[in-house]
Amino acid sequence: MNRGTELARNVAPGEEILSVQSISLSFGGVKALSDISFDIMRGEVRAIIGPNGAGKSSMLNVINGFYHPQLGEVHYCGEKRKALKPHQIANQGIARTFQNIALFKGMSTLDNIMTGRFTFMNSSVFKQAIWRGAAEKEEVENREKVEGIIDFLDIQSIRKTPVGRLPYGLQKRVELGRALAAEPVMLLLDEPMAGMNIEEKEDMSRFILDVQEEFGTTIALIEHDMGVVMDISDRVVVLDYGKKIGDGTPDEVRNNQAVIDAYLGVPHE
Repeated sequence: MNRGTELARNVAPGEEILSVQSISLSFGGVKALSDISFDIMRGEVRAIIGPNGAGKSSMLNVINGFYHPQLGEVHYCGEKRKALKPHQIANQGIARTFQNIALFKGMSTLDNIMTGRFTFMNSSVFKQAIWRGAAEKEEVENREKVEGIIDFLDIQSIRKTPVGRLPYGLQKRVELGRALAAEPVMLLLDEPMAGMNIEEKEDMSRFILDVQEEFGTTIALIEHDMGVVMDISDRVVVLDYGKKIGDGTPDEVRNNQAVIDAYLGVPHE
């Protein structure tokens, strides 16, 4: 059991699992985020939306430890989080996908998803090399988990295919599988449907909701397709030029005049 799972056991569904409090982040003289606060409840799909350059990916990078804000705090499972590195935060049960696919193109689907199991691999390099005892048992257990994810995402037919040969939509699904292999308490998805056609978006939306329902995973989602956001999100936070301009249910956000003016353009009838 990873540290994140231990912490999350004390957080009931519907209770706060993570909050960002008065986060400000600057790069030189450029303010990426200015005094932003919001929370995420365990088990929900929490969307983060806004125009290009609004600070969405910067916020996701703060949550997973890639960026450390100059001001503000991150609280996770009721504890104030220290300035941890991304691999340490992964050990706390937070996994992510990326806006630009970050797979090993020459490796198979199965082997790419296996890389998501690194937090569960405890055997020494020597034991792994000779593949005996604990290392063999560990390898078998990890492969069983990965095969279950392959079945869950319905990608059995491409399990041995190098991912560089796969169409874009399937590569996105493999990347989701790699994130799920870490058995995350919280899953951060950075534009998981960018570049997809309608059918691929429908499939990805279904998988996201299945992950939420079957595994109880909390999901923070950046996505530009407002139809998808409004359909699958429980709550939405809206950023614009590094500031928060809206926060609430999909209905509340789509009728927020500040959000309409900055991003949506027209109220949704």
